[in-house]
Amino acid sequence: MTELIDLAVTDHLLSTTRAVRKRLDLERPVEREVLLDCLRLATQAPTGSNSQGWRWVVVFDADKRARLGELYRAGGEAYLRAAGATASPNAQQARVQESARYLMDVIDRVPVLVIPCIEGRITDLRHAAAFFGSIHPAVWSFQLALRSRGLGSVWTTFHLAYEREAAELLGIPDSVTQAAMLPVAYTIGTDFRPAKRRPVEEITYWNTWGDTLGPGE
Repeated sequence: MTELIDLAVTDHLLSTTRAVRKRLDLERPVEREVLLDCLRLATQAPTGSNSQGWRWVVVFDADKRARLGELYRAGGEAYLRAAGATASPNAQQARVQESARYLMDVIDRVPVLVIPCIEGRITDLRHAAAFFGSIHPAVWSFQLALRSRGLGSVWTTFHLAYEREAAELLGIPDSVTQAAMLPVAYTIGTDFRPAKRRPVEEITYWNTWGDTLGPGE
């Protein structure tokens, strides 16, 4: 018998899992078992050559979160200064930057910081797609699992400007690559909606770049 999946529930989960910054609940603790449940689901994601090289560093310790927050703010300030020097943001970009600055201010107060890692280091950029393709699906599965349990997260990379310092703080070996840092917390409300996006018909090309109609249209 074919197993049926509830499309309405699945589509709602996929279309409403947002990058959450301002609506992270900074006061409510996050339970260890909830995180482990979400990570169990994450490790069902595919990996290159079925290598299963994901590793997860889950940081509850307040002192370590404070130090990671310092690294995150230093990387974020440098990034935002560079972004401000190159272009004037439109309204949407300005909102994202304002949200990013809010998270920079409170990052160390977020109950949990999760650093997804992948065994190995990039030595040849030609292998980058396969290398990071072995961790990104697992991270997204983790974020979907969080959403289904009333928690939120956001993919961040500001701290990677100081990856070595973070590795030293957390005891991460030199042979392991940090892919991101995810602030994780319960969300303030769960009423997230699909985001405004360009129609998929405008950005899907059939057989040739730029052909949005395809044969027979």
